[in-house]
Amino acid sequence: MGSHGIRDRVAIVGMGCTPFGEHWDKSTADLLIDAAQGAMASAGMGRDDIDAYWLGTMGSGLSGVTLSRALRVTKPVTRVENFCATGSEALRNACYAVASGAYDVAMAIGVEKLKDSGFSGLVSPPQPSDGTAVEMTAPAAFSYLAPAYAKRYGLDNDEMRDVLTRIAWKNHQNGAHNPRAQFRKEVAKETIGNAPLIAGSLGVFDCSGVSDGSAAAIVVRAEDAYRYTDSPLYVKGLSFVAGDATGVVDDTYDYTTFPEVVLSAQDAYAQAGVTDPRAQIAMAEVHDCFTPTELVLMEDLGFAERGFGWKEVLAGTFDLRGDLPVNPDGGLKAFGHPIGASGLRMMFECWLQLRGEAPEDRRITSTAHGKTLGLTHNLGGRPGECVSFVSIVGSEPSA
Repeated sequence: MGSHGIRDRVAIVGMGCTPFGEHWDKSTADLLIDAAQGAMASAGMGRDDIDAYWLGTMGSGLSGVTLSRALRVTKPVTRVENFCATGSEALRNACYAVASGAYDVAMAIGVEKLKDSGFSGLVSPPQPSDGTAVEMTAPAAFSYLAPAYAKRYGLDNDEMRDVLTRIAWKNHQNGAHNPRAQFRKEVAKETIGNAPLIAGSLGVFDCSGVSDGSAAAIVVRAEDAYRYTDSPLYVKGLSFVAGDATGVVDDTYDYTTFPEVVLSAQDAYAQAGVTDPRAQIAMAEVHDCFTPTELVLMEDLGFAERGFGWKEVLAGTFDLRGDLPVNPDGGLKAFGHPIGASGLRMMFECWLQLRGEAPEDRRITSTAHGKTLGLTHNLGGRPGECVSFVSIVGSEPSA
């Protein structure tokens, strides 16, 4: 890929995130206000200090007025959408705008009110089709990952069930200690393994939650960061890849990898100067929309060798106190998934953990070994036809 990156040219100086869950007593505007005010408070800013906004939402607003009305501002507001990676798209655009010199201060903010829609999954109108579109639910589409992985790497059904159960158990355990998470209760492995089936071998606890929520980030030029905070996060790499969507008609696509993820990860690592992600990255927030998705991502992101990700899961490598904590906030699985906000929620966890502000009972220990980088990964679409975003941020500027 021909991207050049904006390594250490932009820094995040403020973030806010609402609890995710069933907010029947709050409107879209209420959630936007809460997240925006949280971000501005953490940066010591007011509305007049923000030059421009990027709003990410799939189904909770049709233009920038969704945000300008809520915040009572008359400023440039751009509404963006990119499937479940919508929040990350808002951040990417805000960062590029500041890096280009077009604005001094920008806010990326994402929101979704899914519970009001009464619909589970992506909130979008029917899309144009050339006749190759696959008509199935998201759980059904992602359920193919589990048997495909098991067949390729020689796992029997019980072994595969143990691996998926372990992923759900880990994320619910992490979410139980997070006051902002939608599901704040540990779930026994036996309960997870014996849950009612949704699609294929995926049970209730293999699927992420449907939520309302909002999250926001304020970005400035790196040289201005210390005007607003003593501990900014420096943007090291931002990569976004939209696939050609041929996987659904390609006989060679075997559902054990997301090519878009591999490409976006390689690009983000190159921008950030990461040569050994397993050794250099302190934590990762990944798009665990379903438990087999997280398993495949561990290999696509280079956290485990091909065919060995399942062993690393069972060994606890990706646990909160593991060598490379994955989804220490509970992930989509326990924190919830309001589409437009999820990518920024992931960054919010990097903000807390890399700055040492996460509560002690859910604080990662990998930073004690000198690791200063965090990764976020957002996936949109489904296997064979998706978009992928990977970011690398760090608590220290490059030497």
